Amino acid sequence: MSSPIATFYTDAVLFDMDGTLTDSIAAVEAAWGKVATDIGQDPAYVIAATHGKRAVDNLSQFKPHIKPHEMDDEVTAFEESILFFADAYHKHGPGSQLNSPADSTVTTPALSTPSSSAPSSRAQSRASSFGNALAAPSLNTIRRPSFLSRVSGLLGMSAVSEHEESVFDDFVSEEKNQEMGEQEPARTVKDTLHAWQVEASAVDRSVRILPGVKRMISSIPEGRYAVATSGAKTYAYGCMTRVGITPPRITITADDKRLKAGKPAPDPFLLAAKELGFDASNCVVFEDSPSGIRAGVASGATVVAVCTSHERSKIENCGAHYVVDNMEKVHCEPVATNAEYGGVQLKFTIFA
Repeated sequence: MSSPIATFYTDAVLFDMDGTLTDSIAAVEAAWGKVATDIGQDPAYVIAATHGKRAVDNLSQFKPHIKPHEMDDEVTAFEESILFFADAYHKHGPGSQLNSPADSTVTTPALSTPSSSAPSSRAQSRASSFGNALAAPSLNTIRRPSFLSRVSGLLGMSAVSEHEESVFDDFVSEEKNQEMGEQEPARTVKDTLHAWQVEASAVDRSVRILPGVKRMISSIPEGRYAVATSGAKTYAYGCMTRVGITPPRITITADDKRLKAGKPAPDPFLLAAKELGFDASNCVVFEDSPSGIRAGVASGATVVAVCTSHERSKIENCGAHYVVDNMEKVHCEPVATNAEYGGVQLKFTIFA
């Protein structure tokens, strides 16, 4: 490792997730690209405008017709689509013929979170408008398999039986009737969905862990780090588990009902620090996006920006105290101290 250029001490660490711990940018951009296509906007514009922000804020901006009581389902459906893009290559595409990586079989664990963070439940929910295809409605509190799961299954089948084809067509017709109030030929919908999912499986958009992350996490004592992400639970937990990261006890996601605002507001980092039992001004934030860096700065924390998703020129003027290529350029060492700091502080060294 090169020569050290700076040293500082903190009580705890607040990590952003995607672009900082994990890299799912290809899957995220594919999902937002599909949204852009669906609404007739330039994918490059939509992708750039949505980076580092909560899906709920982005969907409110680009799909303003979504009603407030529908938004939780829309966010879940969108985040399911990210994970589908991330998994499609190894589940249904060329990668399914190869030896899949060990983490490809990891599934998102059941989420047990504080009631203040849990989405509200409904006896009945409508089908998501995201692609008219990513979330299935409930009927009399019994939830059927999601539409995403049903159409995904087609890619794993060499042939579709007459019975399954009939069930599929009936399902498509029902979804379209509920969503649009009129019936579109089921075959057309099926072909359209099959086409974009075949495209999704053609490119490897797997979630990956970023350089230096495993070493960094393993060097921090338990209870001294948290994740504060613009992703909601489906996406956040799905990404971390896919690369072997156990979501920490304090994981603040975008759908946490205690949050009044998402990044670039400091609320996610302030809440994460509070839940850890520390003041944000005595924490270090690791971030990759301009909005996240600004959120960290606004929280009063020391901010380390990593150039893992943006060129240095795009983030070096956002207020970060340090800008590094990736987490391999940062070393963390717990050091004994007096009781004022809980007996331990974290010594960080920045390398050139």
